[in-house]
Amino acid sequence: MHDPRADGRPFRSLTVGDNWSRSSPVLVAGFRRSGERVGQVLDRVLAENRRPRSLTGDHGTECQSRAREEWAYHRGVHLDFIRPGKPVANAFIESFTGRLREECVNVHQFGTLAQAQAVIEVWRGDDNQQRPYSSLGNLTPEECVGQRQALQIVEEARCSG
Repeated sequence: MHDPRADGRPFRSLTVGDNWSRSSPVLVAGFRRSGERVGQVLDRVLAENRRPRSLTGDHGTECQSRAREEWAYHRGVHLDFIRPGKPVANAFIESFTGRLREECVNVHQFGTLAQAQAVIEVWRGDDNQQRPYSSLGNLTPEECVGQRQALQIVEEARCSG
């Protein structure tokens, strides 16, 4: 996502979404987005969560870089790309970024990158914790993840008992 600050200088947002839980584990505002930087952000997020089998991205330079390919190879993560001109192939993230833009980015004037990051982070937390999704049975992403973790604990207890 490309958006201007109040001074007209553009910034980019790295948007990461979990298709299963509809959560956003991270949103990062920055001026540049190299494949190496994307890998660092993903390592930070994945250290806290299970590693995905695949990542779907668009055809931005940071998504098609050698650094990102090496990152994925060394972690056993398959890279998948949507077809150019077919954003419907990644409908969840397109819808998510549309809401982010409409509800957050378009209603604030960011004087600094730090301010943009802070406001976007508050919006991300609210989306994960307060917004129910019909595709999740009207649960929030956080509630969905919590239910899944509870089911795993019960299943593990049955298997070990």
